Amino acid sequence: METLVSTWSRTAQILPENYVFPIGERPGSVEVPICQNIPLIDLAEGQSQSQTIDTILAACEEFGFFQVVKDFYDMPDEEKAKVYSIDPSKSCQLYTSSYTYADEKVHFWRDNLRHPCHPLDECIHLWPEKTYQLSQCCWEIFIGSEEVVVNNVGANS
Repeated sequence: METLVSTWSRTAQILPENYVFPIGERPGSVEVPICQNIPLIDLAEGQSQSQTIDTILAACEEFGFFQVVKDFYDMPDEEKAKVYSIDPSKSCQLYTSSYTYADEKVHFWRDNLRHPCHPLDECIHLWPEKTYQLSQCCWEIFIGSEEVVVNNVGANS
């Protein structure tokens, strides 16, 4: 648990060296423009569920990723400990960087919460119970994505 970025970064004053890739080892060869606005999805902000979903979809379309704040990662460590695991056989896992954290020289700046999603109605009970807002947004996005795929496949058949 002490390796979780969401646990130790709250009080960190500087970025630890083992989270900075040397320039020659950074992934990809594409010049990535520096942006000032990484999409943040604040689940405690008080937006309606449909507004949150629209924000998530816009972030995915424009950036291909987003950062969730004020949900699972802001929970007390006792709650995170319930799903903390790097065991790939577990249905739900919370871990930092990658499964090979202990062997990495440089770590990715991320905590991962992985849980099964398909078929959603059979998997949602496996999700952490304290992530209600995240679960509801994922449910709506997944159902919407499923409908888009079904409609597009049906239209192209």
